Amino acid sequence: MHVPFCLSLCPYCDFVVYAGRSARGPAARVGDYLAALAAELDLRADALDASGVGARPLRSVYLGGGTPSLLPPAEVARLLDQVRRRFGIEDGAEVTLEANPGPDERGDLTGFVAAGVTRLSLGAQSMEASELRRLGRRHAPGDVLAAVAEARRAGIGSVSVDVLYDVPGQTEATWRHTLGVLLDAGVDHVSAYALTLDDPDAEGLTGPLGDHLPTRPGARAWRERARAGQDDDRAAELYLLADELLARYGLQWYELSNWARPGHASRHNLAYWHHDAYEALGPGAHAFDGGPLRRWNAARLDGYISALLPATPAATSTLSTASAASAASAASAATAAPAEGRTRDASPRLPPGGEERLDPATFAAEEAMLGLRLAEGIGPEIAARPAVARALDWARGHGLLEDGEGGRIRLSLRGRLLSNEVFSRIA
Repeated sequence: MHVPFCLSLCPYCDFVVYAGRSARGPAARVGDYLAALAAELDLRADALDASGVGARPLRSVYLGGGTPSLLPPAEVARLLDQVRRRFGIEDGAEVTLEANPGPDERGDLTGFVAAGVTRLSLGAQSMEASELRRLGRRHAPGDVLAAVAEARRAGIGSVSVDVLYDVPGQTEATWRHTLGVLLDAGVDHVSAYALTLDDPDAEGLTGPLGDHLPTRPGARAWRERARAGQDDDRAAELYLLADELLARYGLQWYELSNWARPGHASRHNLAYWHHDAYEALGPGAHAFDGGPLRRWNAARLDGYISALLPATPAATSTLSTASAASAASAASAATAAPAEGRTRDASPRLPPGGEERLDPATFAAEEAMLGLRLAEGIGPEIAARPAVARALDWARGHGLLEDGEGGRIRLSLRGRLLSNEVFSRIA
């Protein structure tokens, strides 16, 4: 479930995010959004029931963003109750909430645990104040440590942090400091991502049915300046340093950008890399039926809300998360009678978006590339496919592969650094 609200926008971020007045205050759109999300959840469950496939109880639920920790715990509990009612949630399932570390953003962690959250993913990004400022982050390094400590006191069993490398001005010393402080704090999982400065407009992803929002002029200018301060060789050195330090603290890599203590790998993200089926709700969210159909919602919030709450003009909504009425009640009220001046059908409908059907060759290539992202690698049956086998022969000749258990094949450490070269040959 994507929660597309933040208190401010970071210039490097390409996620679907609405900030400022949309996120907090009298003009906030969070309440209408939650009502729309509840409506989409029911429609998606209805569609699955009607298909005859039926839902299996979920192994994981992920509230991503944006900043889902801006939600009141009561709303998180309500959403999880609705998921449990319509889809089912396995006993012991992983329930992740993303949060920003700042004191005005991380929310009520004790309340989130009571609502059913078992895992917290913190957007730390750096433990250097100068790098955080450069990245446009609102929090300070000490806020990250405070959030980790608060999560432990609240009883959250698994704490993950996201960090960025290849940040302009970053050095080996600042990267070592960031990782060392977080590891000393006892985090269970680290996701380390190279700062990637894409151009979704140029890639054609920001149209009316696209899954990205247009890049703001200020963010575009920031990215152009930032690219000049990036360096591929330095990025590779920082990756190698991360792999060494994290292993020293007992976190083993299990996916190209992810390391975890035993038992703390993200079950939710493993579903993506294992090519499993997953449902997805909210603007810009992607779903997959396990093959061959992939589906996405358009990124535009107006279109999302007006489709699911057709009697509630999104532009004039004043419902906030502080409203005494629950978002579910708001959805019911919104669809019961059209707003003044509206004369269309008030029945909720699925939001705009798109879909693609993977042909067998594309499906097979994707399965191989996703599998090679993992430390477990791919099995002989996938490796033997002709297009995959040709790419693997090339990769083995360049020292990019190593043999795993049971005849499996995985990327070597050098192969992890050059994984895109391998994937391009598979695709």
